[in-house]
Amino acid sequence: MDKVFTTYQIAAMLNVDITTVINWINDGRLAAYKTPGGHRRVNISNLIRFLRKYKMPIPEDFADDERKFAPAKKILIVDDDKEVIEYIGRVIERYFSEVKVEFAMNGFLAGEKIAAFKLDLIILDIKLPGIDGFEVMKRLKKGKKMKILAITGYPSAEVKSKILDAGAIEYLVKPFAPKEISEKIRNLLQLKKRNSGNK
Repeated sequence: MDKVFTTYQIAAMLNVDITTVINWINDGRLAAYKTPGGHRRVNISNLIRFLRKYKMPIPEDFADDERKFAPAKKILIVDDDKEVIEYIGRVIERYFSEVKVEFAMNGFLAGEKIAAFKLDLIILDIKLPGIDGFEVMKRLKKGKKMKILAITGYPSAEVKSKILDAGAIEYLVKPFAPKEISEKIRNLLQLKKRNSGNK
C-alpha cells in the first residue's frame, strides 16, 4: 500500500506554507483525496509525480519509492523482419519490467512513431525499405535527441564506423543472443533485470 502524507507533512518536507499545499490540491496540480473527517491526504505516488512534473527536488528518503513509481521506459524497435521484432520484444519482456515497446517495419512508420511518442531508446535496423536506418538517424540529428542501438547484418569495420558516425551509441551484429541485446539495453537505459532473467 502507498505511503500517505498530510498537507502539513508535505509543507514541512518541501519547506512551503501549508496553504500553498492546499492551493496545489485545490487547483488540481497535486492529486489528493479527503478522509471522512474532511482532511486532505496525498499518496506518495501522486506526490512523486507532482515533484517530477514541476521539477522540484525529490527527498532522498524517497529513493526506493521513486524507482517504484518511475514511468515506464519506451523502446521503439524498427526492423522490416517481423520475426526479429518479435524476438527482440520477447527478450525485453523476459529480462525487463516497466518497459513499453512500440515497433515499426519501415523508416516512414518509424518517423511517425518518433514524432508521436517520447522514446527512451530506438533499436534500429540499418537496412530498411524506403528510408533506411542511416536516413532515420540523419533526420533525428536535426530534431529529437535520443539513444539509438543500431543492428546490422554486415559486420565490416567500415559499416560499424559509419553506424557510430551517423548517431548510434551502440550497435549489434545479427544474429545476436538474448543476453547480448539485453545487456546493451540495460546499459543504455540503466535498467534492472527481472529476477527470472538472471536464471
